[in-house]
Amino acid sequence: MTTRTETRTPFKPNWAARLGWLGVLAYCVYAGMSLDFTWSRFIDGLANGAKFLGEMIPPNFERWRLLISNLVETVEIAVIASAFGIAASLPIGLCGARNLMPEWMTWPSRTFIAICRSFHPVIFAILFVKAVGFGPLAGILTLIFLTIGFIGKLFCEAIEEISLKPVEAIKAAGAPFMSVLVFGVLPQVFNRFIGFATYQFDANLRNSTMVGIVGAGGIGGTLFAAFQRFDYDFLAAILIAIIALIMVSEYISLKIKAIFND
Repeated sequence: MTTRTETRTPFKPNWAARLGWLGVLAYCVYAGMSLDFTWSRFIDGLANGAKFLGEMIPPNFERWRLLISNLVETVEIAVIASAFGIAASLPIGLCGARNLMPEWMTWPSRTFIAICRSFHPVIFAILFVKAVGFGPLAGILTLIFLTIGFIGKLFCEAIEEISLKPVEAIKAAGAPFMSVLVFGVLPQVFNRFIGFATYQFDANLRNSTMVGIVGAGGIGGTLFAAFQRFDYDFLAAILIAIIALIMVSEYISLKIKAIFND
C-alpha cells in the first residue's frame, strides 16, 4: 500500500490581490503619461528648486513688525473660529448620533456636516470673501465651517461607539435627558473630544495661513504678496515664523491633553 504525501503551501498566493496591485501600477503609469510627467521636467524642477532655495537664504527679518502683526491676526482668526466652531459642533454632532437621536434629527445634522466637509478651505474662503468682503471675518467664517465638518463628524462617531449600559441605567433611575448626556454620554467621549479639539485648533492655525492667500485675513496675504514680488528672503522669514507658530501650538496642545488626562 503506497501513501502519497501532499505538499501544501502555507500561504497561498492571492492572485486577485496581485492583479489588483498590477492594475493600480499600470493606471499610475498611464496617469503619469497623460499628465505630461517626464523625467526631464523633474530634473529641471530640481535645478529650479535649488535656485529658489538659494534665493531664500539668508531670511530677511527686517520687517518683523509686519510679520508679528500678521501672526497675531492669524492666531486671532484661529482662536475665534475654533471656539465658535467647536461650540457649534457639540449640538450638531450630538444630533447626528443615531444611537441617541431619532432618524428625522440625524439626517439633517449629518447632511449639514457633509456639506461642511465637501469643500476645500480655499473654496469656502472665496465664497465668504465674495459674501462679506476681504478681511479676517471671511477667514473666521471659513474655519468655523471647517471645524464643524471635522469635529462634528468625529464627535458624532465617538458618541455612536459608546456603551449604552450607563445611559440605560441613568434613564432607569428617572434622570432627565440632559442628565443622561452629562453623566452617561459625556464622560465616555470627553477625552477623545479634547483630542479632536486640540488637533482642529492646530489645523485652523495652518488653514488660517492658507485662506489669507485669497484675501481672508492672516499672514497668507503677506506670504502671497512676497511670492508675487519675488521677495524670497522675506518669504523665508514668513515660513520660519509659521513653523515656529505651529511648534508652539503643538507644545500647548500637548500640555492641554496632559492636564485633562490627569
